[in-house]
Amino acid sequence: MGEGNQALAAQATLTSPNLIRWHYLWYVAAALAVMVAVIASHRLWWLNFVHVFCGLLWTGIDLFMGFVLGPILRVIELPARRAVLLRLTPRTLFLMPALAIITGTTGWYLAVDMGFTALSWPHYAWVAAALALVALMTVQGLGYLLPTNLRVCLELQRINPDSARIGKLTNHYFLAVAMQGVMQILTIIIMARFATGI
Repeated sequence: MGEGNQALAAQATLTSPNLIRWHYLWYVAAALAVMVAVIASHRLWWLNFVHVFCGLLWTGIDLFMGFVLGPILRVIELPARRAVLLRLTPRTLFLMPALAIITGTTGWYLAVDMGFTALSWPHYAWVAAALALVALMTVQGLGYLLPTNLRVCLELQRINPDSARIGKLTNHYFLAVAMQGVMQILTIIIMARFATGI
């Protein structure tokens, strides 16, 4: 191991950062307040904008993390992986659930306002498929990704983090994020169908 890697490893074992940045909850609260205001305004353009903007961020980040960053982090040494995760994890811990909640909630209200929930069968199958995908992504995101992200955060905060545990958690995490990316691409296909008319 080179001198640079040894220095990083030494620094990583000497510091115990506080990765759960509770002040980020203010940003989440502000984003949720914007969502509530947009839903209450009954302005279709704003509802569509918030839905598309948050969906774009959520999908883009998931695709980048699952198909670009994940494979890179799996092959680099622990000190470099830890350095990236120390900066990435605190942001994704609050950002990704907020984006997922806002995208799904505004999507539902958008579908109701545009009359998609009143479609008859077989056209309603597109709505049912979108709802099924959103339900799967929500369960996976809040039931697996969020707790895993929290476990990685807590492990990284330890003075001597367990590198094998971090490696196992992050490998499974990025695989699940890639699965979310695939489900989001399927959702985009459905949304394109909605946009062009069913």
